[in-house]
Amino acid sequence: MKIFNYRLIIFILSIIFGVVFSMPSFMQTDTGKKIALGLDLQGGLHMLLGVQTDEAVTSKIKSIASSIKYFAEDEDLLIEELSINENSVSFTVLDGDEIPKIEKMLEKIDGLNIAIDGLNIDVSLTEEEAIRTKDLSVSQAVETIRNRLDQFGLAEPTVIRQGETDIVVQLPGIKSQDEEKSARELISKPANLELMAVDEERADQVYTMSDAQAAEYGDIILEDTNNPNILYLVKEIPILSGDQVIDAKVAFDQSNQPIINFTLNSAGARIFGDFTAKSVGKRLAVVLDGKVYSAPSIRERIGGGSGQISGGFTIAEAGNVAIALRSGALPASVKLLEKRSVGPSLGADSIEASMIALILGFVLVVVFMVVYYRLAGIVANIALITNIFIIVSVMAMFGATLTLPGMAGIVLTVGMAVDANVIITERIRELLKKGMSIPKAIEDGYANAMRAILDANITTLLVAVILYAYGTGPIKGFAVTISIGILASMLTAILGTHGIYEALLPKISKDKNAKKWFGVS
Repeated sequence: MKIFNYRLIIFILSIIFGVVFSMPSFMQTDTGKKIALGLDLQGGLHMLLGVQTDEAVTSKIKSIASSIKYFAEDEDLLIEELSINENSVSFTVLDGDEIPKIEKMLEKIDGLNIAIDGLNIDVSLTEEEAIRTKDLSVSQAVETIRNRLDQFGLAEPTVIRQGETDIVVQLPGIKSQDEEKSARELISKPANLELMAVDEERADQVYTMSDAQAAEYGDIILEDTNNPNILYLVKEIPILSGDQVIDAKVAFDQSNQPIINFTLNSAGARIFGDFTAKSVGKRLAVVLDGKVYSAPSIRERIGGGSGQISGGFTIAEAGNVAIALRSGALPASVKLLEKRSVGPSLGADSIEASMIALILGFVLVVVFMVVYYRLAGIVANIALITNIFIIVSVMAMFGATLTLPGMAGIVLTVGMAVDANVIITERIRELLKKGMSIPKAIEDGYANAMRAILDANITTLLVAVILYAYGTGPIKGFAVTISIGILASMLTAILGTHGIYEALLPKISKDKNAKKWFGVS
């Protein structure tokens, strides 16, 4: 008698997979991958951030000024009085014949108003470009914060846009003050890296010069990160910005102090190499978020597109800065508008209520299936139990976060999991009532039920995919559990139960008792 078949073997492997990989979540063991609980189930930190979008416009203007400066130096064009005036860049071209070259370069940048008055040129953003830049700054901030938190190691943080300028951040599992402080610093750190030339001609006047006087020379005054009494006079327009950074890693110097090594992209490496070649003997200030971390003298041309930031970091601070640089600088600073800690008491109540619903629903479904479908109901219940184990296992393996809507999805899946078995068993019962033999009724029952099962599950799966694509955190959690439940139920119902019936077919044929097996005379 052939007991094992490929369907049954796959089903048995599914049972083993489900049990083994779901145990860490059910038993809450110290080892193995487990399902992470969402903010609503385990508590954590909820923050509302406001993006200062006007800063994004200023940052873009500064970037345009830097491009103009580099283009003029690269093409040996003579310009002077290059300055940033609120939302515009102005400069003077010494040779009128060179204006067409600069104008052609500026026309390649979208969204600019270019005003030429003799030898004076004024560049500003169009109103539409300013609005687009502000809107884009919020979207970029969402992605940047999400990337930082992912690299920080937090399980499934929720970062979503709210309104025109606000961002909602939810961090499950943040309970201590130290964890909250680290997360807040990582989120709010602009990580705006700039390489700026020190004004060597007037450097000795920095302690007697005001900000207004510095601005007259196109300079700004910055403090040292470790000692605010040490000041640097640097050119306002940076040589390079963090936009050109493609990698940043923590390392240690010769005295075993943490430093950050950064790598520039090809364009940044070329600009960096050209500048250092022309500036041997001068100082280059490494500026992070408006503070000078170091200002080493340039001894030779620096090629390779790499640099170093040192400034008395702790290992944790260096790690956070490196993460922020890798994930990109925030296009504009963010302001904390609201903060509240969510306690786990709601989670405990929610888990308890959901478990009661899950167990009650499970028991009712199991009892109904056994009473109405007899032994076929037991087969369906085996598939149902396997389905739950598979859902938990898959979610644990992918590190999914379980939220309250996700638990509702699991409860709903309990009912959906037996739906395919109900359709199959009813088809078998219909054929048995018509006098068909049990083996033939089983085969034709699965064949006849297949189309209805696929149609129902595929349409539900499509809706779940749409919910995941366009929904936010809690909706995504519901969509994930429903999707996994649908796929698992198709595996256990269509493949698994069919394999069980094939293995038991000799016994079923020998009994010839349709009522015992399928609850029909």
